Amino acid sequence: MAVVNVKSEIAGNVWKIQTNPGDRVEVDGEIMILESMKMEIPVLSPKAGTVREIKVSEGEAVGEGQLVAILDA
Repeated sequence: MAVVNVKSEIAGNVWKIQTNPGDRVEVDGEIMILESMKMEIPVLSPKAGTVREIKVSEGEAVGEGQLVAILDA
């Protein structure tokens, strides 16, 4: 199995985490939603796989390029 690192494309706050470790996600499946400048931006899965780990918490500030989740693809 390949390990897939999912990174934030923007700086913002984690508004809502949509998945839990062990959940299956499809390509472009929504892992979490970030809030930036009053806009909701989804963080999407680059590949189909299983969520191994969520690296952030709801309400946490994240930077552009920050690791937010790890998948097993």
